[in-house]
Amino acid sequence: MHNLASLSAVAFGLQAFVTLLVILDPPGATPFFLALVGDRPARERVKLAWQAAGVSFIVIVAFALFGKAVLGYLHVSIFGLQGAGGLLLLLISLELLTGKDNPDVDSKKGNVALVPLGTPLLAGPGAIVTTMLYANYAHGSARIGSLFLAIVATHIVIGISLMFSTKILGLIKESGVTLFARIAGLLLAAIAVEMIVAAIKGFFNL
Repeated sequence: MHNLASLSAVAFGLQAFVTLLVILDPPGATPFFLALVGDRPARERVKLAWQAAGVSFIVIVAFALFGKAVLGYLHVSIFGLQGAGGLLLLLISLELLTGKDNPDVDSKKGNVALVPLGTPLLAGPGAIVTTMLYANYAHGSARIGSLFLAIVATHIVIGISLMFSTKILGLIKESGVTLFARIAGLLLAAIAVEMIVAAIKGFFNL
C-alpha cells in the first residue's frame, strides 16, 4: 500500500471502497445471514440486515480512529484479535452444523446482528487491519472525508445486499433454511479454522 500516498483524494477513496467491499464480501456473508435469521419475521430480517451493517460500520470507524491506541494499550496484537474472532466463529459454526438451539441467538432477545454478523463476520480482522492501514494514509481533510465516504458506501451496499437476500427465504421454505444453516456452518467452520491458523502463524512468524 506504499502507493497510497501518491493518490489523489478521489482515487484514494475509490480504492478504499473497492478494497473494503472485497474484504467485507456481502455476497459471501449472505448464506450465514440467511441461516441465522431464517426463523425471524420478514420485517425483523430487514431490520437485522441494516443493524448488522450498522454494527460493522461502527466497529470499522472505531478501529480507524482508535484501533492502534486501544490495541497498544491492551498489549493485544492483531493476531490475538484474529485468533479470538476465529474461535468465536468456530463456536457459531458448530451450532449451525449440529442444529443446537442457542438461547442467546435464537430467542427474540438475541441479536445476531451484533455477533456474529456485525463482528467478526463482517467487521473481522481483515477489514479492521485494512481500515487502519488506510487511516494511516488519510492525511488532510480531503483524504479523511473520502475514506469516511468509502466506509459509508461500503456498508450501504452491505445493508442492501443482506436486505434483498431475505427474499430468497420465501422460495426455499423451512427445509431450505435448514440446508442453508448446515452449509453455512461448514463454510463458517472453514473460515474460522483459516483465521486461527493465520493467527498462530503470525504469532510464531511461520
